[in-house]
Amino acid sequence: MASNVQHSDPKFHDIITSFDDGKIDMLAATSVLQQKASDIRSQKVNWQSYFQSQMISQEDFQFITQFDVPDREKREELLQRDRLQCAQTFLNLLGHVSKDQTLQYILVLADDMLQEDHSRVEIFHEYAHKKKESVWGPFLNLLNRQDGFITNMTSRIIAKIACWSHTPMERSDLHFYLTWLKDQLKMQNNEYIQSVGRCLQMMLRIDEYRFAFVSVDGISTLLSVLSGRVNFQIQYQLIFCLWVLTFNPLLAEKMNKFNVILILADILSDSVKEKVTRIILAVFRNLIEKPEDPQVSKEHCIAMVQSKVLKQLAILEQRKFEDEDVTADVEFLTERLQSSVQDLSSFDEYATEIKSGRLEWSPVHKSKFWRENAQRLNEKNYELLRILIHLLETSKDPLVLSVASFDIGEYVRHYPRGKTVIEQLGGKQLVMQLLAHEDPNVRYEALLAVQKLMVHNWEYLGKQLEKEQSSEKPSSKVVAGKA
Repeated sequence: MASNVQHSDPKFHDIITSFDDGKIDMLAATSVLQQKASDIRSQKVNWQSYFQSQMISQEDFQFITQFDVPDREKREELLQRDRLQCAQTFLNLLGHVSKDQTLQYILVLADDMLQEDHSRVEIFHEYAHKKKESVWGPFLNLLNRQDGFITNMTSRIIAKIACWSHTPMERSDLHFYLTWLKDQLKMQNNEYIQSVGRCLQMMLRIDEYRFAFVSVDGISTLLSVLSGRVNFQIQYQLIFCLWVLTFNPLLAEKMNKFNVILILADILSDSVKEKVTRIILAVFRNLIEKPEDPQVSKEHCIAMVQSKVLKQLAILEQRKFEDEDVTADVEFLTERLQSSVQDLSSFDEYATEIKSGRLEWSPVHKSKFWRENAQRLNEKNYELLRILIHLLETSKDPLVLSVASFDIGEYVRHYPRGKTVIEQLGGKQLVMQLLAHEDPNVRYEALLAVQKLMVHNWEYLGKQLEKEQSSEKPSSKVVAGKA
């Protein structure tokens, strides 16, 4: 493996073993890529004509005609005898053949060769090392082709060389490849999306590759695809990617900044496939177990409670599962979430709701809460206030806008310097813009918030006038009071 990071978690090894590459390829045999590959294998290439027209050299012709045979033992014998010629021939053919149909065939041949014996990926590294060339260049160039089969079959080969080799993929090449995969995920109606997911499932098992994927905005891309309408196979593959990412404690701590809990909770409530349910529960368990900071684990538990995960767990407890891991995860999560509910402070609950971005008229939006907690919104450089103001600016949901407006008003009402803080953070202008919102509830809450902002201002002004004028005129208190 390219990674030198070993996972001590037995569950990681169990699932990775149960989904080894051969088995996943059998599962993926229904994918568009695999179906087309099967058709392409049957369309033999006339190597003689390529040689006669001097499109390939004599030694490449000799190697490929000996290699392109059904007899596995003959291929193995040839590779043992002439390893470097194998790499040279494949790279020459990929670099010089322009016809799409032939390129497709060469790529299928190369992919099958690697699938037959994972250690053969080293053939390409040995050749590149000898020639002092990049092993990745010839393959990455093919990702620019127009033909979807060519680019996605090339992507499969890259993933295999990157994951099965002792030499990890270098940073700039890795960045290019992961960005390409990410862009393929975002492509509308990509018929090869299952193959893209498959490559990511392989790549993200390796720790160095995980951080590179996060750096190209990979997590939010996975979640934006999962938030749309995708079939259960794609759901499973992309959640599998999130699951392997959470084995890194640092990534497990950061993961919910992308709203992963809320999005997966929604999928869990609609899920009818056991494998999708299983992998979501495994992600949730890691989000509680893997972070080294107990406060983060606690926040993840609260986020799950607020995303109605306990209700789903109660439903799942009534079902019989073939996989014992599912039952164990349901029990673990139920116990942890129930205990987190018991020692949940109202401020914890409020903070988690704000960070989720899904505001509703929950009990924490009441006056008693604000009397006790208004000042706490100043913590961490006004983190929660900044999120509230960001929601006012970006949310399209009338409920979110109504609750956020109410909260801004209550903060100002219960914290003496609240108006100044809100103005400095740009909140006052956003609340005033909502006075013209099409939804009557939003207009109403925005109006109340503006009144609190203005009343607070007048009270403050009145007190200042009182101080300044009390020594000069006996009537100054009356004037200030009227102001």
